[in-house]
Amino acid sequence: MKQKKNIFVLLGHPDSDSLSAELARVYVEVAEAQGHNVRYVQLGDLDFDPILHKGYKKIQELEPDLLGVQENMKWADHFLLIYPNWWNTMPALLKGMFDRMFLPDFAFRFYKDRPGWEGLLRGKTARVIVLSGNTPLLIRFLFGDYTNEITRGILGFAGYKVFLNTFGPTQHRTPLQIARWNKKVAKFAEHGI
Repeated sequence: MKQKKNIFVLLGHPDSDSLSAELARVYVEVAEAQGHNVRYVQLGDLDFDPILHKGYKKIQELEPDLLGVQENMKWADHFLLIYPNWWNTMPALLKGMFDRMFLPDFAFRFYKDRPGWEGLLRGKTARVIVLSGNTPLLIRFLFGDYTNEITRGILGFAGYKVFLNTFGPTQHRTPLQIARWNKKVAKFAEHGI
């Protein structure tokens, strides 16, 4: 029998009518059908200011929606994030969300007596699915690793064990290709990974 997990799914595309959203919904439906506890949030539905007006000199009070995302991340054993690759990185609104809420005492804690930090979300897993209009391998060859920021610099820094999938090219996708991606995402959901 499969272990039932608490899973937080975040659609990192601001548009809930997108291929990213379709894949997120497939994951949620299959995971729930398998008995996993799932919480689903769409980035475009969140109400928050994504701008760090003073950098980290003065921490802005978190809006209720950002506190909710933090709570979902603490609650979940597994975090699934799906978003499109825009200009070799994540959408600005998604980056703004992480800038605002990945703060000390939530995501990490710097050591006081030595260099380094402790990831406070360790022991959890995350799967990141990035969709790109062009072939992922071609983008990586021409422009470098467009997933390092999220996999290592954000989630890995906070202690997550991160798994990555890149889907593309989405620009010239066929119904067969979409069916393959749906099947792959459904398999992840079935196992809660």
